[in-house]
Amino acid sequence: MTRERPAIPDATLSAGRAERSWWWAMLLGVVLALAFQGTRGLWSPDEGRYVDAALQMLDSGNYVAPAYSPDMLNLSKPPMTYWVIAGSLKVLGRNTWAARLPYALAHLATLALLFAMGRRVTPKKPWLAPLIYATTLFTVLTTNIISTDVLLTLAEGVAAWGFVIHMWPAEHERRSWARVVMWLGFALAFLTKGPPGLLPLLPMVLFTAMCCGRRATASLFHPLGLLAFVVVGFSWYAMAMVRYPWLAHYFLHDEVYGRIFTNMYKRHAGPAGWIIAFAPVLFIGTFPWWKGLVEITREAFARSSWRAWRASGSIELFLLLWFAVPFVVFCLAKSRLPLYLLPLFIPLSLLAASRTAAWFDPARPSHRWLVIAWVAVLLVAKAVGAYVEVARVDNRVMSREIASIASGLDYRSLIFVHMTTDVYAMEEQTPWGVRLYLDRPVYGIRWQEDGAAQQICGAVAKQGRSLLLVDREIPAADLAAAMNRCKLHVQPIGTWRKDVAFLAGA
Repeated sequence: MTRERPAIPDATLSAGRAERSWWWAMLLGVVLALAFQGTRGLWSPDEGRYVDAALQMLDSGNYVAPAYSPDMLNLSKPPMTYWVIAGSLKVLGRNTWAARLPYALAHLATLALLFAMGRRVTPKKPWLAPLIYATTLFTVLTTNIISTDVLLTLAEGVAAWGFVIHMWPAEHERRSWARVVMWLGFALAFLTKGPPGLLPLLPMVLFTAMCCGRRATASLFHPLGLLAFVVVGFSWYAMAMVRYPWLAHYFLHDEVYGRIFTNMYKRHAGPAGWIIAFAPVLFIGTFPWWKGLVEITREAFARSSWRAWRASGSIELFLLLWFAVPFVVFCLAKSRLPLYLLPLFIPLSLLAASRTAAWFDPARPSHRWLVIAWVAVLLVAKAVGAYVEVARVDNRVMSREIASIASGLDYRSLIFVHMTTDVYAMEEQTPWGVRLYLDRPVYGIRWQEDGAAQQICGAVAKQGRSLLLVDREIPAADLAAAMNRCKLHVQPIGTWRKDVAFLAGA
């Protein structure tokens, strides 16, 4: 049975007032997104490795295969994040500001999408959802973090925007292009984070099946949209798998099966891991817009609400499904990190706006000054985070320390040797981001892996004289014997944290 398409809510609003409010929301977004964006150094492990891979692309000219170093690929994620960072570094120079700027711009583009979708959710106050997103604690803090998730949020937002336009078209609006936009968004999400980028498709299909029937559900899979998805979303995968035939097994086994069903990445995998990873995000990160979220949550637990939403094909039902379905998947998966929830703050912001619109009005002095005061608090929080150095993870601090040890020495690369056999542990412990500050390739090597000595010798042979930072747990006699076998001269020059520093050369 085919049901009627859901109706769009009535929209009666002064265009001038909506536009003014929209620009104020965007201005707040610009201030909060750009403030102190390049002040803080890169943090290990994630920020460092994303920027390192982008620099490796620029230095090698190989934009197909992301890599940590000339000898070690980094295919844990598709290349979109690395491409974006590399492009910014190429245009704006090799600095922290350029590395983080794409994330501020993606945040602002997400606000624009929220305004567009807000026309369907709160047509009298379409600026409210972007205002909520722009001033929510968690989303503000994430604009200053280099990861895949800010870009993924934008891509999934594009897909959701296409779906919303398709399902709730405005009067006289042509929507023939909407499903193509939806699939282009999914293609970009797939290039950013692989299969997790397709999670919003599940609530889209579920909502359409519940409210519009099978025919409408099948129509989501528009041939031109699917073609766009295949061409844009699979092009890199095809090129990479031709070059590296083992890549399909790696993606399916390590990046899909491993993350969902095993603890191989040690990311809150226990039964209570989802609470540890996600509860602070939902209960603290949604401040100060709790009131609207509490109201919609209360309604969501009433069966009568679901019956009414389904009968009317309400966009609120879709937004609830958009949040709930991926959230359940994240909770069931064995790999859980707080940033995974960032894309879900789009439906959360729209839902909060749907219940906040009735009472929130920035024209009221009390509301306006509360927003201004909260923005000031957020700016202070960002300033503190930018200027208080956390030496344990700050790659810029590490670079200064290493530069002090190697002062006056000529070396072409840095080789970190760890006492481990675990690839994941080596990736986490290597400060890849020092490459941005010291302008030299960085290698990470597992000493207990077969062929570790040959990897060190090969790196030195390729790069020339190198700085070797060796875990103190590695016996000095074993290191000396290994280096003698490949005729490397190793000169101790001091210590750095838990490592012994050597200058290695032929």
